[in-house]
Amino acid sequence: MITITLCAICAAFATSLPAADIYVAPGGSDRNAGTKEKPLATLEAARNKVRSMSGTVTVFLRGGTYYFSKPVVFGPEDSRAAGQAVTYKAFPGEKVTISGAAVVPVKWLEYKGNVKKATIGGDYIFDQLFIGRKKLHMARYPNFDPAVSHFGGYSADVLSPAKINSWKRPEGAFIHAMHKHEWGDYHYRVTGKTGDTTLALEGGYQNNRQMGMHDKYRFIENLLEELDAPDEWYYDAPSRTLYVYAPADAREVLTPQIRHLFEFRGTAQKPVRNIHIEGFELAHTLRTFMETKEPLLRSDWTIYRGGAVLLDGTENCAIRKCHFNAVGGNGVFFSNYNRGGEVSACHFEETGASAVCFVGDPGAVRSPSFEYNQAVPYDRMDKAPGPKTDNYPAQCRVYDNLMHGLGRVEKQVAGVEISMSMDITVSHNTIYNIPRAGINVSEGTWGGHLIEFNDVFDTVLETGDHGSFNSWGRDRFWHPVRERMDSLAAAHPELILLDAGRTIVIRNNRFRCDHGWDIDLDDGSSNYHIYNNLCLNGGLKLREGFQRVVENNIMVNNSFHPHVWFAKSGDVFRKNIVTKPYAPIRVNEWGKEVDYNLFPDQPALEKARHNGTDAHSLEGDPMFEDPAKGDYRVKPGSPALKLGFVNFAMDEFGIVSIELKSKAAKVPLPAIKNGTDSKAVSAIAWLGGQLRNVNGLGDRSAYGLPDEKGVVVEAVAENSLLARAGMKPGDVIRVLNHRDIANVAELTDIFQEINWMGEGEVAFFRNQALHKLKVPFK
Repeated sequence: MITITLCAICAAFATSLPAADIYVAPGGSDRNAGTKEKPLATLEAARNKVRSMSGTVTVFLRGGTYYFSKPVVFGPEDSRAAGQAVTYKAFPGEKVTISGAAVVPVKWLEYKGNVKKATIGGDYIFDQLFIGRKKLHMARYPNFDPAVSHFGGYSADVLSPAKINSWKRPEGAFIHAMHKHEWGDYHYRVTGKTGDTTLALEGGYQNNRQMGMHDKYRFIENLLEELDAPDEWYYDAPSRTLYVYAPADAREVLTPQIRHLFEFRGTAQKPVRNIHIEGFELAHTLRTFMETKEPLLRSDWTIYRGGAVLLDGTENCAIRKCHFNAVGGNGVFFSNYNRGGEVSACHFEETGASAVCFVGDPGAVRSPSFEYNQAVPYDRMDKAPGPKTDNYPAQCRVYDNLMHGLGRVEKQVAGVEISMSMDITVSHNTIYNIPRAGINVSEGTWGGHLIEFNDVFDTVLETGDHGSFNSWGRDRFWHPVRERMDSLAAAHPELILLDAGRTIVIRNNRFRCDHGWDIDLDDGSSNYHIYNNLCLNGGLKLREGFQRVVENNIMVNNSFHPHVWFAKSGDVFRKNIVTKPYAPIRVNEWGKEVDYNLFPDQPALEKARHNGTDAHSLEGDPMFEDPAKGDYRVKPGSPALKLGFVNFAMDEFGIVSIELKSKAAKVPLPAIKNGTDSKAVSAIAWLGGQLRNVNGLGDRSAYGLPDEKGVVVEAVAENSLLARAGMKPGDVIRVLNHRDIANVAELTDIFQEINWMGEGEVAFFRNQALHKLKVPFK
């Protein structure tokens, strides 16, 4: 009893310990006491001092830039008791930058034309270069152009013999390319030349669906011969010479030296607990595209387990109010065991890869497979449900973060990536301007995630066959040969939810994808409840999977895309508003329930009923309140209300912080194109061109047409997608992807269904003869 009483007294004393403050400043000294008047100089010294302190501690960093030559590492010895957290934060009102760069002294000399050079003393890594706080481009071919969709510039002749012959010493150059099917990207380091016209390469492992590089979307960088445009640079390592095209401000030259700024290094048995990072700008880390090697089970991803902040083996650690400014790889990476982690009120801008990743240990997965075509035979499969260890992230939260300009180097990225994790909440984030998905769930292992109140748009800008929200579900029941998967799932339905054992909820989000689906559940994604979402352009796709309930969603200018469903899928699609006919592909059995939905017109409803669905569904104007201002609630009297549709809030999407809201772009709101109004449209802007309907016998005669059908190209903007495809004013489009086009309404309808493909074939009349071209959609 005495021992118990003493323990209780000690615990009460510990929780009531007064808070303590420590100060760090650029002009401080690690021999100081760490007071406001005599601050320390480094975070390492502050960390070491905190180890001997009890109670809540705040480590204030005074304004300035702190250059790290190695990451600050927190281990189990830095853990804090509950109620005694330590927070490392910027002093109120002062800007603190944590930089992974070295400041390089230079003396510029003239070289050639606008190019200057400097001899570099000392050993530095030259991977990225910042001059006057501006990020420059490695000398590249073709030159950087922010208006070009892929990589800011691409060319099919990067590996042509003529180009290769023009490079004297290409060793150390990098080739960046899209995947052949645009499912992510590849990267290669040039190790030398084989003869005059062939490069020796290493790399190409950055995608888990190996098909080789795209024949057009690629560029090369780090070549002296390509140093021919403003803000380009090249470093010649053998001579230690830095070349820069006309630096406007050469007073401060920075080059990143490390990949991580902060590392939390614990284990499930000895975690790092209750440490918070708050209010810093985090900048200048190395790119990691050549380290992105680890496959994430059977998803298309490979991953690099790291970021500007790496958390591995933590409990209740948080990253708050930080600005991740042009870091070279991932922003925050939760690897293996993490519980109660938080990323909140942060701004992720121009990151090299993803903003926030959660990736568990493959050793926690039962019967894992690691590539699309792999599968574990049923008789050798571990049939116990769920994970076999606790070495994975769970009960973590990503809340109120602004994420944009992501994937500047790597393209198989997301605002939030989730793999081999459980119960991750992704809430009130604004995510846009990204080459692939805004939010990605790599497989059903192990579900339980809550995706809510996010605003996600301008996604899938450089890749294809994807969505603003994307998932795969290539779990234990999944097999790359569909016939085997059908028989396996039918004979052993208990396999279906062994990995996806907890329901993933997607609710109250606003999605807009102009190059894919707004919500894309691909390859076996199972056990989802999707409701109260506003889909502004791409609609919703459910590919083969089980136990998905989709209800009370609005799909503007699009519809429901069911693809290759299983027999007895258990899927439900009800009480949704669609504004175009369903777009099924190879669906023979329509799940548990597809009914009580609102269609735009009678033909769309009848088309659905022809498939045996929607016996109780209706057609008609949904009567949106104010779509021009983004309010898609329906008015009293809407036929949707008769079907059981319930209005949901239209003003709660995305970030909530006032400061972040002031920096965020607004989602582009679409003009509604449904019903008879769209059929009356006679002219549109499309892919940088002005198009109109063929109009009467005069057009038929002028263009040499066999009838009065088609779409006339009136004008083509210079360097637009239509111009780059080779189309000219006066061309008359007759066919898009093997489907006849009678007018602009039919062209836009078909385009809406196929824009996820990334390009399409156009047949058109020119000079009274039919021609064909491939037209890129982005």
